[in-house]
Amino acid sequence: MLPADLGYGTARLGYNELNDGRFPAAVARCVSADDVRACLDVARGHGIPIAARGGGHGYLGYSVPDQGLVIDLRGMADVVVHPDGTAEVGAGARLIEVYAALARAGRLLPAGSCPTVGVAGLTLGGGIGVLARKYGLTCDRLSAAEVVTADSSLLTASPVEEPDLYWALRGGGGGNFGVVTRFGFETAPAPDLTVFVLRFPAGSVTEVLGAWQEWVDGAPDELWASCQVSGGAPPSCRIVGCYVGGPGGADPLLDQLVQAAGTAPTARTVSPRDYLGAMKFMAGCSNDTIAQCHPVSEGGRLPRAGFVAVSRMLGPVPLDPASVTELMAGRTGVDLLLDSLGGAIGELAPSATAFPHRESLASAQVYAGATPATEDRARATVEAIRDGLADLGALGAYVNYIDATLPRWGRAYYGRNLPRLKAVARRYDPDGVFSFPQSVATA
Repeated sequence: MLPADLGYGTARLGYNELNDGRFPAAVARCVSADDVRACLDVARGHGIPIAARGGGHGYLGYSVPDQGLVIDLRGMADVVVHPDGTAEVGAGARLIEVYAALARAGRLLPAGSCPTVGVAGLTLGGGIGVLARKYGLTCDRLSAAEVVTADSSLLTASPVEEPDLYWALRGGGGGNFGVVTRFGFETAPAPDLTVFVLRFPAGSVTEVLGAWQEWVDGAPDELWASCQVSGGAPPSCRIVGCYVGGPGGADPLLDQLVQAAGTAPTARTVSPRDYLGAMKFMAGCSNDTIAQCHPVSEGGRLPRAGFVAVSRMLGPVPLDPASVTELMAGRTGVDLLLDSLGGAIGELAPSATAFPHRESLASAQVYAGATPATEDRARATVEAIRDGLADLGALGAYVNYIDATLPRWGRAYYGRNLPRLKAVARRYDPDGVFSFPQSVATA
């Protein structure tokens, strides 16, 4: 699809409206690995920026290279669940499509909460999600990947075939080593789940955050919880989470948190759900059909958004809660989202996959809605909070929340895994066909 073609104006867009000033030279709507190979054969060697796009949620719009070629994978969105519980997933599938197909088969895959995120980008960067403490990261469930490399070779990466590439694809970030066209996953049986939300009064962030950090650090693997702090004068917070099991197991754990915080929530919701129902609850589309849980451009009801966001990864030691409260004081319109890690995530060594943050207590995302007119101010605010978190000891960062101004970003994303990742990138893309401003090769 070229700029003069009908539909180009929609086809070129990613999720973040702040990146709408990007105009690719062409959008290639691929339906097979051979289509991807043909795209590379045409573009390779001509200095044309090339990027694959699944869900298009990349914060900085790297999947929509200006005057480049977008290899759009949305036409490859099939999900096949085999009787043995393994699943094959096309690289263009969105999470809501994956969840729905797995639920029909009574299976689950641990992954993220946003329904329109692409499974490809999520998996390749690690895959933090609401079931990760029990079932691991999404990349931990990756059994094999079909990959088109820079020279148009079609490879299978698995523990026994191209093992270095397979290692790199589990947390090394999307777009760095080739175009993944198909994923194989080991799924798990889908149990009953319980979702919960506790809203605390403004002014109680220090007490709640302090209690939450100790609570999630010692919680059973079945419990995942996010502490979501909203800036303000004073800041406020809520706890959102998911428990593998029924309310009878979740409620006593929540009682422990409330007691430790010494502050009663102003509202408390605890609701049993099946797997798909819990994923839709976390996605904010509980009352919608699967079709409605898609972007408006695809016939759904979920709009795009304009925002700036950055990240940090907490270390194994909790942050000082009073200092975090001070960071968020007066900053209305900004949210700090702390998603608990630990459990099954920490059972693997930091070098076992490319995702290095196995010992982190939680990930931290700083998010602010923005328009072109307010972008600079919002960006300055989230970056100040990011740097404040670093001063408190949160030095790592999550590559799926990619950040253009992050200091020493290569080390922050990949830690001690960076040298091995750079070696894999040199082997599979020696000419930098997939290079972009924050690719592994340029770190």
